[in-house]
Amino acid sequence: MSSKEVKTALKSARDAIRNKDYKEALKHCKTVLKQEKNNYNAWVFIGVAAAELEQPDQAQGAYKKAAELEPDQLLAWQGLASLYEKCNHINAKDDLPGVYQKLLDLYESVDKQKWCDVCKKLVDLYYQEKKHVEVARTWHKLIKTRQEEGADNQELHQLWKKLTQLLAESTEDQNNETQQLLLTAFENALDLSDKIPSEDHQVLYRHFIQCLSKFPHETARLKKACEGMINIYPTVQYPLEVLCLHLIETGSLTDEGEQYCCRLVEMDSKSGPGLIGLGIKALQDKKYEDAVRKLTEGLKESPLCTAGWYHLAEAQVRMHKPKEALLSCKQALKNIDNLGVSGGNLHQKNLCLHLKAEALIKLSDYESSEEAIRTLDQVSDANNIPGLLLLKGLAYLNKGSLDEASKIMEDLLSSYPDLAEAHALEALIHFTKKDYLQAEKCFQLALEKDAEIAEYHYQLGLTYWSMGEETRKDKTKALTHFLKAAKLDTYMGKVFCYLGHYYRDVVGDRNRARGCYRKAFELDDTDAESGAAAVDLSVELEEMETALAILTTVTQKASAGAAKWAWLRRGLYYLKAGQHSQAVADLQAALRADPKDFNCWESLGEAYLSRGGYTTALKSFTKASELNPESTYSVFKVAAIQQILGKYKEAVAQYQLIIKKKEDYVPALKGLGECHLMMAKAALVDYLDGKAVDYVEKALEYFTRALQHRADVSCLWKLVGDACTSLYAVSPSKVNVSVLGGLLGQKEGKQVLKKNELLHLGGRCYGRALKLMATSNTWCDLGINYYRQAQHLAETGSNSNDLQELLEKSLHCLKKAVRLDSNNHLYWNALGVVSCYSGIGNYALAQHCFIKSIQSEQINAVAWTNLGVLYLANEKIEQAHEAFKMAQSLDPSYLMCWIGQALIAETVGSYDTMDLFRHTTELSMHTEGAIGYAYWVCTTLQDKSNRDTELYQYNILQMNAIPAAQVVLSKYTGRIQNYAPAFTMLGYLNEHLQLKKEAADAYQSSILKEPTTESLQALCALGLAMKDATLSKAALNELLKHCKQKDNDYQRYLLTSAIYALQGRTVAVQRQASKAVHSNPADPALWSLLSRVVAQYTQRNAKGGAVAGNVAHILDSNHGKKALLYTAVNQLAMGSSSADGEKNTALKAIQKAALLSPGDPAVWAGLMAACHADDKLALVKNTQPKRMDLHLALLSAVSASNKEFFENYNQSLEKWSLSQAVTGLIDTRRIAEAEALCTKNLKSNPDQPAVILLLRQVQCKPLLESKKALPDAVLEELQKTVMSNSTSVPAWQWLAHIYQSQGMMGAAEMCYRKSLQVASQQGSWSGKLSSLLRLALLALEVCMANISSDHWPSLVQEATTEALKLCFCPLAVLIQALLQFKRKMGARETRRLLERVVYQPGYPKSIVSTARWYLLRHLHAKNDYELIDVLVNNAKTHGDTRALELNQKLSSQ
Repeated sequence: MSSKEVKTALKSARDAIRNKDYKEALKHCKTVLKQEKNNYNAWVFIGVAAAELEQPDQAQGAYKKAAELEPDQLLAWQGLASLYEKCNHINAKDDLPGVYQKLLDLYESVDKQKWCDVCKKLVDLYYQEKKHVEVARTWHKLIKTRQEEGADNQELHQLWKKLTQLLAESTEDQNNETQQLLLTAFENALDLSDKIPSEDHQVLYRHFIQCLSKFPHETARLKKACEGMINIYPTVQYPLEVLCLHLIETGSLTDEGEQYCCRLVEMDSKSGPGLIGLGIKALQDKKYEDAVRKLTEGLKESPLCTAGWYHLAEAQVRMHKPKEALLSCKQALKNIDNLGVSGGNLHQKNLCLHLKAEALIKLSDYESSEEAIRTLDQVSDANNIPGLLLLKGLAYLNKGSLDEASKIMEDLLSSYPDLAEAHALEALIHFTKKDYLQAEKCFQLALEKDAEIAEYHYQLGLTYWSMGEETRKDKTKALTHFLKAAKLDTYMGKVFCYLGHYYRDVVGDRNRARGCYRKAFELDDTDAESGAAAVDLSVELEEMETALAILTTVTQKASAGAAKWAWLRRGLYYLKAGQHSQAVADLQAALRADPKDFNCWESLGEAYLSRGGYTTALKSFTKASELNPESTYSVFKVAAIQQILGKYKEAVAQYQLIIKKKEDYVPALKGLGECHLMMAKAALVDYLDGKAVDYVEKALEYFTRALQHRADVSCLWKLVGDACTSLYAVSPSKVNVSVLGGLLGQKEGKQVLKKNELLHLGGRCYGRALKLMATSNTWCDLGINYYRQAQHLAETGSNSNDLQELLEKSLHCLKKAVRLDSNNHLYWNALGVVSCYSGIGNYALAQHCFIKSIQSEQINAVAWTNLGVLYLANEKIEQAHEAFKMAQSLDPSYLMCWIGQALIAETVGSYDTMDLFRHTTELSMHTEGAIGYAYWVCTTLQDKSNRDTELYQYNILQMNAIPAAQVVLSKYTGRIQNYAPAFTMLGYLNEHLQLKKEAADAYQSSILKEPTTESLQALCALGLAMKDATLSKAALNELLKHCKQKDNDYQRYLLTSAIYALQGRTVAVQRQASKAVHSNPADPALWSLLSRVVAQYTQRNAKGGAVAGNVAHILDSNHGKKALLYTAVNQLAMGSSSADGEKNTALKAIQKAALLSPGDPAVWAGLMAACHADDKLALVKNTQPKRMDLHLALLSAVSASNKEFFENYNQSLEKWSLSQAVTGLIDTRRIAEAEALCTKNLKSNPDQPAVILLLRQVQCKPLLESKKALPDAVLEELQKTVMSNSTSVPAWQWLAHIYQSQGMMGAAEMCYRKSLQVASQQGSWSGKLSSLLRLALLALEVCMANISSDHWPSLVQEATTEALKLCFCPLAVLIQALLQFKRKMGARETRRLLERVVYQPGYPKSIVSTARWYLLRHLHAKNDYELIDVLVNNAKTHGDTRALELNQKLSSQ
C-alpha cells in the first residue's frame, strides 16, 4: 500500500470515528498497520475506537504503543488520560499520575490553561490517595505558576485558601514539610484577604489557630496567631480560650496569662479555660478553696482539659480531700488515655499517677494502699525518684507490710541521708511499732531538715499523745506541735480533732474542745469522730439546737449507707424527744451504713417499741441479739415483747437463755413467772385445769427465786398473790402445788400446798406487798383473795365462823380500795359482788356498788350483768332482763349477760331457752352455760315423740347439738366433779356419739357420786354395747337392788336377756323371756320380747315364737307393730309360706307389718326374705315365681328408711338386703342385673369382702351352668375370696358347692366341715344344722354313685345323727332312709325308715313325697301288693301325682 493509500485509510478511519462507526474505523486502522506497524495515528485511532467499543485493555495497549512511538505527541497521552479517567481498571489509578505529569510537561510551554487544569486534576488524585506532600507541592507549584502569570490577589487568596482546605483535615498524618506548607498557606490566605475584619477572615483565622493548636512545636506561632486575632477581633473569645488552654496545658501560666484568663472571664463568666486558669493561679497562691471552686466550675465547661483536672486534684490533696482528689486524677488520666501517651502527655500522665498515689495513701486503708502501689508501678522510672519511693514506702506501711516499708526507708536514707521525707518515713515505721521514743527522735530529725511541714508536726504531736498522760498534759509537747501543724496547714482536720481531744480530756474546756471538733468536722465532713464529739459536747452543754443543726447538715449531705454516727445520734435525739417515727427513719438510715451494729438495732427496737410496733421491735431486738449474743438486754427485750404479744412459750425460751447466764437476773425471773401465770390463765379459760396448776407451780418457783434476790420489790409479792389466787375455780382435788420453802419462811426444800393453803398464801403475799407499797389495786386483789377463800370454805362445808370472818375482811379491803380510788369501776364492781354473796346478803349495798361502777365507767357490761344477776336472785325478772339487755348492747360478746338471759328464759318457760344456752357455748366456755345447754339437749333427746318436728331437726341435728353439748359438758365435769347429774348427762351424750368407753366412765363417776336408776341402766346397756359381760352384770346387780317395784320389768328382763346372749347362753335367753311372760302375762312388751329372742336365738321353737308375737299384737297394737315382724320371722323359721296354703303365712304377716311401720327398714328386709322364700318354693315346684321384680325395689326401700338408726345396724341390714337381692336375681337368672348391682356397690366402697364374694358368686353362675371344668386359677381366686370372708358360714358352704360341682368331693367335705366349725364358734344353730345337712347330702351323693368306700356312708350317718341331736329334722331322717335304701333296697329296715317319714305326722309335704316315691319302689321290688294299695291310697289322698305315675309305670312292667 502506498503512502497515499495509507493516508486515505487514515482519513476513512477518522471519518468512521466521527460517524461513530468504530468497528469500521478499526478495520481501516488495521489495514494501515499491516503496511506500517509503527503508524502513530493508526494506533491512536485504534485506541479511540476500542475505548468507545468498551475494550479498555485494547485501547490502553494502543495508546501506550502510540506514546512509545512518539512520546512527545499529545494525542496518545490525552487519550490515555481520558481512558484512565473513565475506566476503573486496577492499573488506571497507578498510571494516571504519571500520565498527568507527562501532560504537565507537554502543556507547560504550550498551553498554560490546560496545564493548570491538568495540575488541579493531579492534586485531586493525590488528595484522594492521601498523598499530602504531593498535594502541597503540586498546589504550591500551581500557585507559583499563577503568580508568574500575574493572577490577582483574589484568585491567589482562593488558591491559598483551597490549599488550607485540602491539608487541614489530616494534620495528624502530615510530615513537617507538609505542615509548614499548610501554615504558609494559612498565613498567605490571611494576608491576601481583601476584607479585614470580615466573617470569612475570622473563620479562616479560627481554622488557622485550630490548626496551630494541633502542632505542639509551633507554640510561638500559635501565641502570635492568637494575639494577632485578638488584636483584630478583641470581642471574640476563641483565640483567648485557645491561648489560655495552651498556657494551662504547657504549664506556662504567667501573669500575662492570668490577664488573658481574667479578660476571658470578663467576656464570659462561665468560660471554662478562663476559670481553670484563674483556679490554677489561685492554687499557686495557696488559695485552695478558691482554686477548687474555680477549677470545678471551669471543668464543667471544659472537661477535656487534663491540666485542669490535675490541678483540681492537687488542690483537693492540699485540702486533705483524698476521695475527691482521686476522682479528679482518674478523670485526668482518662483524658490522657484518650489523647494517647507520647512526649508531653507521658510526663503529664506520670504527674497524675504521682498525685493519685498520694491521694490513695491519704485514705490509709488496705485496698487504697494496694492500689497506690499499683499506681506507682505505672510511673516511668519510679524506682529512681525519691518522692515516689517515699510514697511507696508509706503505702506499704499503711497496708501493714513493715518489712517492705523498712527496706525502702533504708534505701532512701543510704542514698539521700538529708532527705527529710526519709526520716519522717522512719519515724512512722517506729510509730507503727509503738516505739514512740525512736519515732520522736526521727520526727525531730525530719523537722530539722524541713521545719515547715505540718504533717511532721502533727505526727510528732500524735507520738507525744500516744506516749501517755504525762506527755499529753505537757503543753510543750503534744499541744505545741498540734498548734504548729494547725498553723502551717489550716486544712488539716485531724490535727483540730486532737486539739479537741486535748481541750476535752486534758484541760476539761468543753466549749473550746467543741470549737476544735467543729473546725475538724468542717474541714473533713467524713470525720465521724470529730462530728460525733462535737454533737455529744453540744448535748452535754445543753445546746440541742446546735447539735441538731450539725446532725441535720450531715444527714442531708450523706449518701445512702453513710454518716452512721449522725443518723444514730439524731435518731436517739428524736427517740428521747418522743418523735418516734422520725427516730425510726434515722435509725434505719444508720443501719444502712452499718447493718451489723447491734447498738443501732437495739435503738431501733426501742423506737419501734415506743410507737407500739411490737412485731418490728421484736425483729430489731432479735437481730441485735444475733449480732451480740452476750447482750442480755437484747434477749430480755425480745422475751418481753414476745410476752406482750402473747407468745409466752417463745418468751419463756428467751428468758431461760438469760437465766442460764445470769441466775440472779431478777427481770428475767419475773418475766418467766409472769409468762407461766399468763399461760395458766389461758389454760383456765380453756378448762385445762391440770395444765393451769402446773403453770402456776412454775410461776411460783420463778417468783420465789426473784424474791430471794429482791424481797423489797412490791410487785413481786403481788404477782405471787395473783398466782396463788388464780386457781380459785379449779377443783380442790386437782390443786396440789409444790412451793419452794423460801416462800413459806423455810430455808430450803419444798412443800405441797392444797387449795385452801394456796389461797391463804396468796392473801399473805398481798399483805406483804401492801407493807412495801400500799396501792388501791393491791387492796382490791387482797379483798378478792379473801372472797375466794370464803367461797372455798363454803364449798367444802368448813367452819361458818371462819367463813364470816373472811367475808368481813374481804369487805374491809374492798372498801379500802374504793376509798383510795373511788373512780375505779372495777373496785365498785368487786365490792358489789362480795356484798350480795349469801354469807353477807347486803343487796342494797350491792345494788349501790354496781350502780356506782356503771357511773364510773359507762361502757360496763360486767356491772350491768351483775346487777341483772342481783335482780334475778331477788325474782325481779323484768329488771333483770333490762339489765342483761343493757349489757348485751354494750358488749354483745360478753358471755355472762347471755347466760343471764338464758336463765330468765328458762324461768319463764320460753322456747328460746335452748337457743340462748347454745349461744353461750358458742361465745365461750362457762360452767353455767355448759350445764344449761347439756340439760336441754338431753331433755330434747329423751322425748322420743318430737323426732319428726322441725324444732328437733334444727336444735339437735342441724346445730350438731350432741357433740357440742358433749364437749362443753366434758369441760364442766373436769372442773366440777361433785355433781352427779352432769356425769349422767355426759354418759348419755357419749352413748349417742358411740363413745362407749367414755360413756361407761361417766356413768361410773355418776354412780360413785350418787347412784341412780337411770345411770345404772345406762351403764349396763353400755357394757352390753362394749361386749363387757362383767360390767353389765355388775351394773344389773346394782340396778336390781334399787328396783323393787314392777314398773321397769321390761327394761330389767331385756337387760338380763341381753347379758345371757352376750355370754352365749341362748337357751337361758329364751327362758328369761319366758319367765318374764309368766310373771307378767298382761305385758305386751314382754310377749314381743319373747317372740324376738325366739326368732334370734332359738329358732327350733319358732312356732312358740310366732304364737308369742300374735299375743303381743292382740294385747297392744303399739307393741304389735314390731311383734308382727317377729311373728313373720318365726313363721319363716318354721317353714310357713303362702305355698302351703295356710291362712296365717309369714308373707301375709310381714305385709301387714309393712303397712303399719313403713319407716322400719327391718320390716322391708323381712318382706324381702318372705318373698324370696316364696319364690324359692315356686322354683322347687317348677312353677313361675310371682315376685321376680321386687328385689331391687325392696332393697331401695331398706336403704331409704335406714337413715334414723345406728350406723352399725344400718350397715348390717343393708349388707344382708344386698346379699338377698343378688341371690334373688341369680335364682331368677338375671345375672347381668346382679353383677351390675354388685359393681355399683363396690364403686362407692371398694373395701367390702362380702360384696366381692357376692360378685364372684354371680360371675361363677354361668360357668357352673356350662358344666365345664373350672380352671385352677379361677378356683384359686374363689378360695382367696372365701378366705377374706372366713367367718361367713354361707361362704364356706358356697365354696363346698363349687368343689362338689367339679367332682372334688374331698375338698367339698373340708369346706362343709369348716362352715360347721365357724357356725359352732359363732353359736349359730341354723348354721350348724345347714352345714350338717349339706355334709350329709354330699356324702349321700357319693354313696348313690356306687363308690365303694366306708367313709361316705359313715359320714352320712354321722352328719344326720348330729343334726337330729340339734332338733327334730325331717330331712335328716329322710337322708338316713335313703342311705339304707341304697345299701339294702329290700331290707325290712329300709321299709321301716321310709314308712316313718310317709305315715308319721310332722314331716313336710315335699319330704313325704320323696319318701313315698322310694317306698313305692321298695314295695314293688318285694311284690307286697297289699302295702302298695295302702301307699297308693295315701298318695291319692295327698294328691301326689308323681307317686301315682310311678305306680302305673311299675305295675305295667
